[in-house]
Amino acid sequence: MFVFDHTIPRGFQNRFSTQYRCYSVSMLAGPNDRSDVEKGGKIIMPPSALDQLSRLNITYPMLFKLTNKNSDRMTHCGVLEFVADEGICYLPHWMMQNLLLEEGGLVQVESVNLMVATYSKFQPQSPDFLDITNPKAVLENALRNFACLTTGDVIAINYNEKIYELRVMETKPDKAVSIIECDMNVDFDAPLGYKEPERRPQYHEEPAWQILMKLLICFLGQAFTGSGNRLDGKTKGIEPSPAPLTASDIKRGIPNYDFKVGKITFIRNSRPQPRKILDDDDAMNRFIAFSGQGQSLRKKGHKP
Repeated sequence: MFVFDHTIPRGFQNRFSTQYRCYSVSMLAGPNDRSDVEKGGKIIMPPSALDQLSRLNITYPMLFKLTNKNSDRMTHCGVLEFVADEGICYLPHWMMQNLLLEEGGLVQVESVNLMVATYSKFQPQSPDFLDITNPKAVLENALRNFACLTTGDVIAINYNEKIYELRVMETKPDKAVSIIECDMNVDFDAPLGYKEPERRPQYHEEPAWQILMKLLICFLGQAFTGSGNRLDGKTKGIEPSPAPLTASDIKRGIPNYDFKVGKITFIRNSRPQPRKILDDDDAMNRFIAFSGQGQSLRKKGHKP
């Protein structure tokens, strides 16, 4: 009699694997708003999954691999709560889009162990992501709601009531990594549809005071273009242009026949003075002060 001991490998003893019908978080029944599930990368599973995971001694943190066997698409996630109805799990809408799942579709859920992330690279799916003042800080804050990253996934983050989608371009040291309590370097690729601005040729920028002086000179030249008028009616600053000289107007100088070597003689042309001025000068020359004769009331040489 032979006894065969079919020992199950240890790697498969602690493995959780089951199928659920998946729905988006908006289908989750209850009075509380569970929009927080849409802001991260974690799912909601039924209580029976927690009971089964506890018996299997699954290592923490609990990470899962989700697979859509119909489209051969897969991703990774964490678990947020165990409050879903039996046979159902609730996924964020962006995760269902990555898996090409519709409401009520079947998804395979398996427990996995992932390496801790050291590097990740993201590509925004819209240039609007560049409008954020500090995109790296916004992304690092949003990743606190995620448990793991998978290369090729398009994750969605909510910032200022707007949804931004980012594609996971690269992760290290593996294509699927855990980002819980890790020191990860984050990098960005150019956004989808982004065009670099055209570079303008560089030019030497003039100092501000030179530009101001040019504008002032230009303004003064246009503002004061009129001509001034005098109160006496005369035109100021305008002289008649001299008449052109002809050959007959040019007179040759009279030679100095008394010229001697070593002697310079200055000849000045004297104009004849007016007659009235000459007569006045002659009268002044002929005038002698106190040259008149005195007159007496009595005649000289006659005695009374």
